[in-house]
Amino acid sequence: MSSLIFVPFLLLGLRVIDTTTDTWRHCTDLLPLDLLSFVLERDPSKLVPGVHMKQAGAVRGIHLSSPHTSMSFPSSELLVNCDLFPKEFSIVVTLKVTPSAAKRNEYIFSLMEPKKVEKAGPVQKEEDNIEREQHGEMEKKEGRVKSNEEHGRIILGLRLSRKRLHFLFRGHGGVVEHWGFRGARLADNQWHTLVLVVDSRQVRLTVDCSLPLEIVPSRPFPTDLNIQGSRFHIGSRGRWKGLYSGLLRQLVLVPGSDATHHICPSSEPQLSVLSVPPLLSDLSVAGRDGDGHATSYETQERVAVGLEQSCSELLRGQLWFNPLRKGLYLCDGTAWIAVLEDHKRLDYVVEHQVLITSSETHDVEMFQVPGVGLMAAMAHRSTASGSAVYLWSNTGFQLYQNISTYGALAWRHFNMGKKTYLVVSNSGGGSDKQRESQMDFSVIYKWSKKRKRFVQFQTLQTHCARDWEAFNINQQAYLAVANHRKGNNNHTIDSVIYKWDRSTKSFEVYQMLPTSGAYDWEFFTVGPYHFLVVANAFDGVTTSVDSVIYVWVDGSFRVFQTIKTFCATDWEMFQIGSRVFLVVANGHRLHANGPSQYAINSTIYELDMNGQLFVRFQDIMTYSAVDWEFFTLGEEYFLVVANSFNGESYSLNSILYRWQGYEGFVPVHWLPTIGCSDWEFFSSKGESYLIYSSAKVPLSKVFKLKIY
Repeated sequence: MSSLIFVPFLLLGLRVIDTTTDTWRHCTDLLPLDLLSFVLERDPSKLVPGVHMKQAGAVRGIHLSSPHTSMSFPSSELLVNCDLFPKEFSIVVTLKVTPSAAKRNEYIFSLMEPKKVEKAGPVQKEEDNIEREQHGEMEKKEGRVKSNEEHGRIILGLRLSRKRLHFLFRGHGGVVEHWGFRGARLADNQWHTLVLVVDSRQVRLTVDCSLPLEIVPSRPFPTDLNIQGSRFHIGSRGRWKGLYSGLLRQLVLVPGSDATHHICPSSEPQLSVLSVPPLLSDLSVAGRDGDGHATSYETQERVAVGLEQSCSELLRGQLWFNPLRKGLYLCDGTAWIAVLEDHKRLDYVVEHQVLITSSETHDVEMFQVPGVGLMAAMAHRSTASGSAVYLWSNTGFQLYQNISTYGALAWRHFNMGKKTYLVVSNSGGGSDKQRESQMDFSVIYKWSKKRKRFVQFQTLQTHCARDWEAFNINQQAYLAVANHRKGNNNHTIDSVIYKWDRSTKSFEVYQMLPTSGAYDWEFFTVGPYHFLVVANAFDGVTTSVDSVIYVWVDGSFRVFQTIKTFCATDWEMFQIGSRVFLVVANGHRLHANGPSQYAINSTIYELDMNGQLFVRFQDIMTYSAVDWEFFTLGEEYFLVVANSFNGESYSLNSILYRWQGYEGFVPVHWLPTIGCSDWEFFSSKGESYLIYSSAKVPLSKVFKLKIY
């Protein structure tokens, strides 16, 4: 990457960029937000209550039988850290509307404010009056229409009426305004794809990639539309009245962008795709029905084609052809049964080794020792058994050396010259008194070529150390320790940067950095600039704290940017081409004595060269995530997340994501794990592997990645 790009960093001077304030207020610079996938993929093995999959002309869609709460979710789960709705955006919808739907008002989606305790009657009547108003003379004129719906709870929505498609929003003074498009003829029992574009000058509706219908409103869309505490409702406004009766296939919100150019022109303009849920994306091998009749998915679908397919009672009798395996499978209601299969091809990811360990494991560190081979240092929880170093062979990992540790949480390997070192993070394993004395230290080990073992080299005072990071700047070696807490309650303490002193041949304290329950350090270099980012997890009251990115200037680290995180447990830096990314693992939301929320978004940030800061690129739902691992296979890029706990169980799927360009990272494989604490990728003799460690059971697993 050209160093010239980074000249503005220093020309503008160092400044703290706080992404918790103005940067995120309007939720701009986000990828398309697939609202439909968000509700359908919470449990991919089955459809949510009140939802039925149907098919019309070999094209799948969902039909709603009730406004079930499963089709609703807080806006904050997708629009994280956003107080205001985007000022400019697009909405992409693929739907099939029956002629009977034209006789009533139906909501494709709505964004509603929280319910308020108030007297029953007047508000309800006001909302019901709106439904009747759409049949009156007030709609003779196309464009913006005011109504009494300002007394209702709607913030924003898309609705079908007898002759129009309406975009509704809460405008100035709290009045709900309607922008209606009369020329959109949708109730013809055919599939249509709509793109509604709202910007500062006009509103455009494009139907099936045809010429757009335009409205130039007297007043623009508000720039201060508050969405705090609001909920999305798919196919309704949270009530039976207004429930959408047709089929819905695609519903995507695209902040800050005109999505028309992404899907038009199209060879199938009625079915143009930006993002369709996987459950709806596979088309039948058989030709599409000419009559357009919608039938149940189970009876109409013959063979599904794709690399991933769920099997559930809903899909009993379904056939699935996997072109990668060259296999044909039948769903028996719970699992896929092979009908025809090319046995020469194995699964994409196969279990290679189950490694029974002496204790639960918090971390795995992979490294090479010249002349010996590939090794793995495992940080075991137990003080009695200590930690262990394993050596890789053709059959898997074999125990090589036991090392005494005290509640080990992490290992870090590093080299200085031709010498190999390991440093362990000890958290203390004895009583509280012991933990505050002899056991609250970390140890550096050096590889002895003579003994072919790691031997103790240096001891460093630490405080419940969670992580070590080793790096070099200007041919000088440094170590950074993440001090998590002092005692049981003091989380706001200093973490330490150590520098190698050639005269004393030891690491000495070089710089102190304030941290809040520090969990992880990540060092990376972009051009001539060196960065160090800390994952801050807890300040003693809340997990909603700022994690900090530091940049190296004039011989020390200075604050470059702060990012709001939620019990941040890991940062992973990676590059795709010339693009630089950081992904954070968010553990859970907690404030004071309130309940913990474990199902939250972890976020990928991209370095914006023009804005000189990291901006949100993609949110991914995770479950108490504790680690991300990035790796490449050939020309493909992958991320795997360590999901550890969902609030009820430690037995969860950790998910492997593949880079899909414009779509960002998409899930491609689900790996069963128990209390997953770490993932590491490694290669040996042309084969690729993943290993995960468990913090809840004494085992680790190695998976082999099959490449075709």
